[in-house]
Amino acid sequence: MSNMEFYAYHGCFSEEQIIGNKFIVSISVEADLSHAVISDNLSDTVNYQELYNLVKQEMALTSKLIESVAMRVIKAIHSRFSHVKKISVSIAKLNPPLGGKVEASRVVLSKSF
Repeated sequence: MSNMEFYAYHGCFSEEQIIGNKFIVSISVEADLSHAVISDNLSDTVNYQELYNLVKQEMALTSKLIESVAMRVIKAIHSRFSHVKKISVSIAKLNPPLGGKVEASRVVLSKSF
């Protein structure tokens, strides 16, 4: 799932946790979907709506570091979809308060199971 947009309150500065900012989240999962391609049944795959809801839930919890948010997303996805073998999460904070023009700061975490 690419470029999900959230308004959230992540950051080390107290102002960031009050004012908030826009974040762009992309996730990638790898799983054995051989049964799903035959059954054509949503319960046999990784449901995109559930993935979105998991990301939304974790983005709503304020953190200082987007690295922490990314790891929470990975853990939440693996907890719900234990058949997933690899999860990658990219979180970008748009216009981070760095004292100059910066489009985004981004972290990408991946974990294999």
